[in-house]
Amino acid sequence: MAKAQNTSQDFNIVIVGQSGRLQYEAVMFAASLRHSDPDFKGRLFVAEPQPGPKWSKDPRMTDDVRALLEHLGAKILPFESRHFGQDYPYGNKIEALAALPKGEPFVFFDSDTLITGPLSKVAFDFDHPAASMRREGTWPELELYGPGYSETWKSLYDRFGLDFDSSLDTSQPDEYWERYLYFNAGWFYYRCPHKFGARFTEYALEIRDNAPEPLVCQELDPWLDQVALPLVIHSLGGGRPGPELDGLDGDITCHYRVQRWSRKFGPVVKVDRLMRKTIQNDETKEPFSRIQSPRCA
Repeated sequence: MAKAQNTSQDFNIVIVGQSGRLQYEAVMFAASLRHSDPDFKGRLFVAEPQPGPKWSKDPRMTDDVRALLEHLGAKILPFESRHFGQDYPYGNKIEALAALPKGEPFVFFDSDTLITGPLSKVAFDFDHPAASMRREGTWPELELYGPGYSETWKSLYDRFGLDFDSSLDTSQPDEYWERYLYFNAGWFYYRCPHKFGARFTEYALEIRDNAPEPLVCQELDPWLDQVALPLVIHSLGGGRPGPELDGLDGDITCHYRVQRWSRKFGPVVKVDRLMRKTIQNDETKEPFSRIQSPRCA
C-alpha cells in the first residue's frame, strides 16, 4: 500500500465537465473528493467548454448538475475552445488550462476518476511535472518496413529542440515501447497552468498540423494529447513519476475507465459503495436525489 506523505503546498484541481456523460462523472469526482479528503484546502475547478464555432451543439452542463457541483464545493470554470472542440474533445484538457489562475500549482484529472484517499497529502513536486504511467503501448503503431519507435519519437524531440536520449528508460531494451517516455493523460501537474497549457497547445498543434515525416502513417486521433504530453513534460524539466506518487492510480485515486480494479471489488461495486457513503451525509443527500447518474461500467 502506498503511503501518503505530507506536502505543505496547496494546489488546485481541474477536471472537465460538459453535457452528457462527463457531467455525471464530474459530480462523482467532486463527491469522492469531498468524502475521501475533507481536509483538502485547494480549489476544485470544473472546466466547462462554452458554445462557439468549434461545437455544433451547446457543450455546457445542465443547470441541475452545475448547481450540484457548486453545492459540493466546485467552481465552474468556463473556457473557450479555440483549436479543438467537438472534432477532438480530448483537447478540452489542453485548452482548459488557460482559464485557471496563473501561477497557482494545479493537478489535472480525467473526469472518470475517483478520489479514494487523502490527495492533499501526496508529495507533488510542482517544479518537476509528471503524469500517469497507467498506460499501454498504444502509440506509435509500427508499420512493416516503416519507422521504428526510436526514429518516430526522436523526430518529435528534434522538432521541438529537445534532448531525446535523456528521456529514455535505458533499463528497457531498444525498440521496446516502454523505453520511450509515454504517459496516460489521465492526470498531470505543474506549478503554472498557463505555462504548461501554452506549451501543450503549441506542441499539440504542431504535431497535428505539421507532423514530422516519420509520423505520416500514424493515427493521431485519439492519441494526440498523449503524444504531445511527454514532450511537454520533458521540456519543463519533468519525467516519470517517482514512488512518492504511487498513491495516484493506487490507494488515493482510481481512473476507473482505465484502471484494472482489484478482484475483491468490481468497478460498479466500488463506485456504488463510495457514492453511498457520500450521500449518507444529510447535506448532500437531497441534491443527489435530483440527479439519476449513469452506472459505471
